[in-house]
Amino acid sequence: MSGYRQIDDADDEAARKAELAVRGGPKVRPDPLPARQAFGEAEVAMIDEVVAYYRERNADPGYQGHFEKRYTEAFVDTLSGGYADAVATGTAALYVAIAALELPKGGEVLVSPITDPGTLSAIILNGLKPRLIDSRPGSYNTGAAEFEARITPETVGAVIVHSIGQACDIAGIMPVARRHGIRVVEDCSQAHGAKLGGQFVGSYGDIAAFSTMYRKAHITGACGGVVYSRDLELFRRALAHADRGKPSWLPGFDDRNPNGFLFPALNLHTDEISCAIGIASLKRLNATIVGRLSFVSEFAFHLKEQSKLCRPYAYSPADSPFVFPVIVDSAKLRCTKREFAEAVIAEGIGLNPHYEYVVADWPWIKPHLADGFDTPNARAIRDQSFAVYVNEHYGDREVRDAVNAIVKVERAMAV
Repeated sequence: MSGYRQIDDADDEAARKAELAVRGGPKVRPDPLPARQAFGEAEVAMIDEVVAYYRERNADPGYQGHFEKRYTEAFVDTLSGGYADAVATGTAALYVAIAALELPKGGEVLVSPITDPGTLSAIILNGLKPRLIDSRPGSYNTGAAEFEARITPETVGAVIVHSIGQACDIAGIMPVARRHGIRVVEDCSQAHGAKLGGQFVGSYGDIAAFSTMYRKAHITGACGGVVYSRDLELFRRALAHADRGKPSWLPGFDDRNPNGFLFPALNLHTDEISCAIGIASLKRLNATIVGRLSFVSEFAFHLKEQSKLCRPYAYSPADSPFVFPVIVDSAKLRCTKREFAEAVIAEGIGLNPHYEYVVADWPWIKPHLADGFDTPNARAIRDQSFAVYVNEHYGDREVRDAVNAIVKVERAMAV
């Protein structure tokens, strides 16, 4: 009888472990996932260097000084040439990049279907009309065919987003844009260091914008951004639009004399302390990308091997992962995709259960769009997936726990 009792106990324990955390069972991952700690000792040391540098000169840290010069030079070196200006936020970088193109007011600007509201706001606040493009089937990013299908005689520009840390088909889009006389801004906010055909994103279009806020692959603090171009004259216009219309490149320019300013513009630049943080963070961008890709590749391999209802999103070694989507076969579940994802979260795995950045779904944006075009491909990939958060410090245990959590939930939720 004791033998039967031991088997019963084992069965009871297995049943207890199989009970979903969302229903009161034990979590697959009871302790927190590793913190990213993007603001590390190297960043603190650079802040100390800023303080020491300016105290030695009996001055307070300001802006557009020694550390911004070092930071933007390092940024340009990372992208193999060009010109860069550090600004206050990623949205400010987009606003300045679009403003620098000096597009005719009221013109239409093609824009990717999955992005942050800052992308759309930067277009609208420049007096332009966003015109949505759909994504490629099964992708978070748009393509050349989708881009060309939405061009009209009123199209004057485009903001093309490299979403989730993966390069879109910008190499295919640019020849179409050139043929139609369309100026292109690359929104690289989620894709620092990503490449396409061996070339960095941000270097294909006329001008590019990067966000360097605290969750991005490299940071300048809580918020920040960079405007980048390989076109010197376009870059100079961006400089002026970022700082009250100042032509700071002119010999002998006096920034204390507004008589020489070019046009009305906002003050959107950043500060020396933020740029110093950026110097430290940029030095480990490659290591950050390698760490994230290592997690993504191992996670994708084991998920494909063990899951019957979920599959990894397509990825490339040229990506710079920001989040990593998992595609769910909802037809084989007794719950919605969102409920499935929320059950995985309850097991202790950080993820976004339903990526709400499909522009066409936002009620507030509709009066500002050029037309009522829907983006079914973008909505479909969002509705089929959830986005696992990516951290360069995730290792084998995090891979194992994430896959085990997904498999545990699908076993309980499968039809």
